[in-house]
Amino acid sequence: MDVFSNLALGFSVAVSPINLFWCFMGAFIGTAIGVLPGVGPVATMALLLPVTYFLTPEGALIMLAGIYYGAQYGGSTTAILVNVPGEASSVVTALDGYAMARQGRAGPALAIAAIGSFIAGCFATVLIVIAAPPLTRMAQQFAPADYFSLMLLGLTLAVVMASGSIVKAIGMIFLGMLLGLVGTDVNTGNTRFTFGISDLFDGVGFVIVAMGLFGIGEIIKNLGDPERRDLVSSKIEGLMPTREDLRRSAMPIARGTILGSFLGILPGGGGVLGSFSSYSLEKKLSKTPENFGKGMIEGVAGPEAANNAAAQTSFIPMLTLGIPSNAVMAMMIGGMMIHGIVPGPQIMEQKPGLFWGMIASMWIGNLMLLVLNLPLIGMWVKMLLVPYRLLAIAIFFFCAVGVYSLNNLNTELYFMAFFGLLGYAFIRLGCEPAPLLLGYLLGPLMEVYMRRAMLLSRGDPMVFLERPLSLTFLIIAAVALILVILPNIRKARQEAFQE
Repeated sequence: MDVFSNLALGFSVAVSPINLFWCFMGAFIGTAIGVLPGVGPVATMALLLPVTYFLTPEGALIMLAGIYYGAQYGGSTTAILVNVPGEASSVVTALDGYAMARQGRAGPALAIAAIGSFIAGCFATVLIVIAAPPLTRMAQQFAPADYFSLMLLGLTLAVVMASGSIVKAIGMIFLGMLLGLVGTDVNTGNTRFTFGISDLFDGVGFVIVAMGLFGIGEIIKNLGDPERRDLVSSKIEGLMPTREDLRRSAMPIARGTILGSFLGILPGGGGVLGSFSSYSLEKKLSKTPENFGKGMIEGVAGPEAANNAAAQTSFIPMLTLGIPSNAVMAMMIGGMMIHGIVPGPQIMEQKPGLFWGMIASMWIGNLMLLVLNLPLIGMWVKMLLVPYRLLAIAIFFFCAVGVYSLNNLNTELYFMAFFGLLGYAFIRLGCEPAPLLLGYLLGPLMEVYMRRAMLLSRGDPMVFLERPLSLTFLIIAAVALILVILPNIRKARQEAFQE
């Protein structure tokens, strides 16, 4: 009964005219940036964070959430029509989706992608409704030592799931934690890592770091990439899939939904891991695996369902535990902090309208996306004809206006430019900025919970090992890290032996 009363509260918040408008804007903007290769939801959310200062907390989070799952829809459109995935999670969709488009079957491919995304999004939202209350109640029993170990586990799993060098991922997390500690220590009143710069006494703003690393840095990188505009020349018609298409797509959508729902909860997993895993699974289960990549509708249905389910379920650890599972969820937590909301299990009790309103808005947003995507295909494709260098100028301009409007300080523009160049340098060096952002957000919280735990234990560090839950989290973190490091050590030894 509580579930229905909570959902009734959520829908009463989500269907208010102003929140419906922001839900639509989030879905629309998300689809648009999903269509445009190289922009991405993280960069877009970073650019729009200054706008959220002028919105209600409910409107801000509903819009930011809409941008994320909207981008999953938009990325599939250009992957199918143009063979240019707008999102990393749509790379797999392009393999068979573009082949179908070349065969004159772009309509059914787009329709199945939209239907699969809608079903998966709705299922994952139901999963959030079911899982959120018990997880929140469990999290409310955590002691400070348990919270510290849980956050350490989250950062460790972010390292494990990161692509590329493990050493670089660990280094980025530590750098992010150091950035989070810049400013005045609330306990002692002493300044830390400010170098005498008065504008740093309150710390480095989240918006500045996010816009610099993910906005400016990504734009500079994309300006150097060659533009592709290999458009499908034939007119798109016959959007309705046949009965055979629906029959062949039903089980891949079901399997992709379940697989993506599970993988989305894992830190760093998200839509990319879900779509790749679903494609591999469908290929293994198929009686004709040699036809994958040549226009198999199963290769569109499964991955699209998986990446949308993963996008929705990645909200579970963020909403219930206050732990961001990826860079997008870090942006969501940043949006909460802008409005003075401390992320964690207390949100469900202190802000029930915000909590359940955002969940209810996901159903509404998924329905809006289903209606938006198919009729506006022509407009989405035409957006690709706009040269990226022109879009970049506009984005740079809005970045500068957005940051300056926060506190009217020129120095914050310089900080943003610095983090933009730093973000570009990280990309060139093969360092992912996402772990840095997670470290930036979780570092100060870990410090707070560590101090509380040490205070309650009268300075005894064994408190982190004496509490069963804390010890469990630490063991899982250690095992995960060892499982990742051992193969790298073995590989390095083999290479040294061969030399």
